[in-house]
Amino acid sequence: MFKRFLALLLTVLIISANFTRLFIYAGYEVNQKYIAEKLCENRNKPWLNCHGRCYLMKKIKQAEDKERSTERQIQKSLFQDAVTTAAFSLKFHAVLLQQISSNYASMQPQQVSPSLFHPPQAA
Repeated sequence: MFKRFLALLLTVLIISANFTRLFIYAGYEVNQKYIAEKLCENRNKPWLNCHGRCYLMKKIKQAEDKERSTERQIQKSLFQDAVTTAAFSLKFHAVLLQQISSNYASMQPQQVSPSLFHPPQAA
């Protein structure tokens, strides 16, 4: 039961993150009269017929800016993780190569019996 609830919650969160414009527009449609009377920048200029659209556009722009900044932060953190991982990887490979070359230099050829290397005998 808990897993289903968690899966549903995560699905709703992912969908809501992708549809922020839709939610802003729906909120505008529901509260259009209040926005036009109280929050509109052009409420004192009725000849412009704004009816709160300026407020809607401002909110959409804010959401886009927030989305861009969040995207930049994600890209920045991914880049930092990649650089950190690459630096660790290079150090690891350098140590590994140094270990392999020192072991390879100290190896002696093995004594192999020549009887191993002969053609098969016919039966």
